[in-house]
Amino acid sequence: MTPIDWKGVFPAVTTKLNADFTLDVDAIKAGLERLIEAGVGGVVMMGMVGENAQLSPEEKRTVLRTAKEAVRGRVPIVSGLAETSTEKAVAFAKEAEKMGVDGLMVFPGLTYKSDTYETVEFYKTVARASGLAILLYNNPRGYGVDLTRDVIAQLLEEKTIVAIKEESYETHRITDLISRFGDRLAVVCGVDNLIVESAALGVTCWVSGMANATPKAAVELLKLLVAGDFGKARRLYAALDPLFLLDTVVKLVQHIKLAENIASGTAETVKPPRLNLVGEERDHTIAITKKTLADLKSLEY
Repeated sequence: MTPIDWKGVFPAVTTKLNADFTLDVDAIKAGLERLIEAGVGGVVMMGMVGENAQLSPEEKRTVLRTAKEAVRGRVPIVSGLAETSTEKAVAFAKEAEKMGVDGLMVFPGLTYKSDTYETVEFYKTVARASGLAILLYNNPRGYGVDLTRDVIAQLLEEKTIVAIKEESYETHRITDLISRFGDRLAVVCGVDNLIVESAALGVTCWVSGMANATPKAAVELLKLLVAGDFGKARRLYAALDPLFLLDTVVKLVQHIKLAENIASGTAETVKPPRLNLVGEERDHTIAITKKTLADLKSLEY
């Protein structure tokens, strides 16, 4: 297993699309270059924000090949793993390892709410399929499966399971996990508008959706928080918080892609059944994004 230093901002990278919903490989590469230039600690390809569940197997392979070509070893590449069966998950883990990615962010099995026994068996089986470092994805709101500390204790019997993206919205869990598992488990913030609280409790890594739109500001914010400079961090966070709130709603992918479009010019196209924002909802996101960018400019970020 190649160790990953779970520190810094790991953007949940958007998957750039053409108007006909095909992959825009050049835009994916340019987007990754922009993130690396901003100082991110790593990249997470094809998470929820990367529309994993809407991509075909060949499209997933193309995204990973593209990321490898663009990143060139400068930061770790973590691939989302989101499949409807253990068989498919195992196959993807093996293929991702052959393609040379550094880690996997593993979703629970999609479309099925597994019980504890099934959840543990699923994750352990996937872990044994490759030697890649595994970031557990705990999002009980989104997927109905909750990786509690007792479940995690069983999962840590597998040495490649090394980190958890904590997205339960219960910040007290951070202290609980750090106290119980120490350095054995890296606890990663998975909710943009909980990064201040998470960092105050000891988190040093953040998988962020809105970092696609404001990567430099996100990197600076986490640096300030980890350094304990909460005065400056709060001022920066106050500018970012209205935008970060859009990472917590059902249409987060559409909001993030639209915000990234305004910030960098990339297409806001999403894959159906998702549809681009329209009407007042779209106008609201545009207004928030433009104000955030203006506020950041006044703060010189």
